[in-house]
This record gives sequence, C-alpha cells and structure tokens, in this order.
Amino acid sequence: MNRPGSDERAWSRFLSVVEALRGENGCPWDKEQTYESLTKYVLEEANELVSAALEKDVAKLKEELGDLMLEVGLYCQIAKERGDFSPADVLEGITEKLVRRHPHVFGDETLKTPDEVRERWAEIKREEPGRYRQGHSLMDEVQKGLPALMQAEKQQSLAAEVGFDWDSAEPVFSKVEEELREVKDAALKGEPDALRAEVGDLLYACVNLARKLGVSAETALLGAIDKFSARFRQMEEELRRRGLDMKEQGLEYLDSLWEQAKNREKGELD
Repeated sequence: MNRPGSDERAWSRFLSVVEALRGENGCPWDKEQTYESLTKYVLEEANELVSAALEKDVAKLKEELGDLMLEVGLYCQIAKERGDFSPADVLEGITEKLVRRHPHVFGDETLKTPDEVRERWAEIKREEPGRYRQGHSLMDEVQKGLPALMQAEKQQSLAAEVGFDWDSAEPVFSKVEEELREVKDAALKGEPDALRAEVGDLLYACVNLARKLGVSAETALLGAIDKFSARFRQMEEELRRRGLDMKEQGLEYLDSLWEQAKNREKGELD
C-alpha cells in the first residue's frame, strides 16, 4: 500500500531525473533524442509490455510499464524544452477527456453496459468541437503505424459506430467461408495478384469475425504464436534428448512429437 502522496513524489522525481538526463550535464544519448527518433523505442517498449501482459508476468509487467513511461517522460521533456506543451498539459488533457467522455461516472447520464459506454464515447468524440477538419473521413482515424490486424479491427469498429456493420456474427461466418472459397479458386487458377488480394480479404473477414465474437484478433494471434513456440520448443527438447536431428526426421514423426507436446499442454491445463 502506497503512503499518501507517494505517487506524486515518485512522479515528480521521475520528471526531475528525465530533465537531468537531457540537461547540460546529462546523457549524450538522451540529449540527442527527438520526437521522431523516439518512435521506434515507443513501439519496441509497447510490444514488450504487451508480451509481459500476455505472459501474466507481473514483475516484468511493472518493469516494462516503467520503460514505456521513460519514453513518455522524454517526449514530455522534449516538448517542454521546445515550448510545445508541459507534462501538466498532458495530464490535464487526458484527465479532462476522461471526465468528458464518462458522463455516466462524472455526470447525470446512465449507461449500464459496455456497449452503451462505447457508443456514447464515440458520440461524444464526434461532437467535440474542432476535432474533425473539413472533408474528414472516419478512416483518417486509423493510424498507419498500427499492426495490420489492429488497423483492420479499428476500421471495422469505426464503420460499426455509424451503423455499417453486420447485425451478428452469423453472416460473418458465411463471409469467411466465401472468402476461403475465393482463395482456393485463385490458387487453382495460378493468379498471384488475385491470390494475394483474396488472402487479404480472407484475413480481413477473419478479423471481422473475431471482432463480432468479442475477441481481439491481434491478441488471439499473439496467443497462437506463443502456443506454437512453446510446443515447438518441446519438440526440439525431446529430439535433443533422443540425440536426433529434426531435419532428418519425417513429417509423420515430427507430427507425433507435436501431438505429444499438445497433450502435455492439455494435461497441465486440466
């Protein structure tokens, strides 16, 4: 349990350290950073944070949150030096946004379900003055720096906010089956450009299905990647134990090792 005021003191000390890092006698690396140069580190730290969260590693999660906060602190300090904005401006901005977009918490409105909250959030966002320039498209809100699966999910969610969406998941199952048939047709015809386009449509439909089922496609795929990695590592370990080279084994044998790893995984979950 934190002592009263400890969060404020820790935040103040953190900002002071970041300021010193970019000060006259600070660190050469920190001093040379810019808005642009920090982008790759933000992405790297955000991905490491996601990994820690998916692994449910609390100690690593705490560390990665700190690493990501360093990038936030550096951005705030650079902005302060340039006269663009201050750390207080950032905190006040997000605080006001949270209060404004949660009228069911800080106002008189009543919103009982997460879906109602999401719809009201989007409505308030659209009503905010100066948010959208003339000729603005909802698709402008999809950040190109996001992973492709997240871009697709964001597009679909934005379209859904204005009513352009399937009523339920059922027709999306049919859409996935339709896109899979078109992939098969393009593959049989040997048309590379058409095949690439159809595979893209299939992936897009799968993201839409995941969204309608309440599943994050990005998180689901990361989970599948981790699962494959864990099982493959078990296969490698078993082959090393037996003194065998994986490349010299047939698919049938490797498949049996895969099933063993899969069964061990199920046993651990039972």
